[in-house]
Amino acid sequence: MQGKLSSLYIPILLCLTLGLAPFTPEPHLVGKLRWVLGGANGMQAMDYFDLAFHGFPWVFLIIRIAGLRKKAN
Repeated sequence: MQGKLSSLYIPILLCLTLGLAPFTPEPHLVGKLRWVLGGANGMQAMDYFDLAFHGFPWVFLIIRIAGLRKKAN
């Protein structure tokens, strides 16, 4: 079990640092997601890149967890 959980250390570390940076006043990813859900009016290419950059760790974590669940079955 320890080997399986150790494969989550890096994705979790990335989520807690890059995925949530900057931490104040709110995580950057949260602000970008609100912007997209609100219609993405005025978003430029840099904003989409920023969304992908801060969202990648979360996608990586989800893929890693899905892989562990698939191996468990």
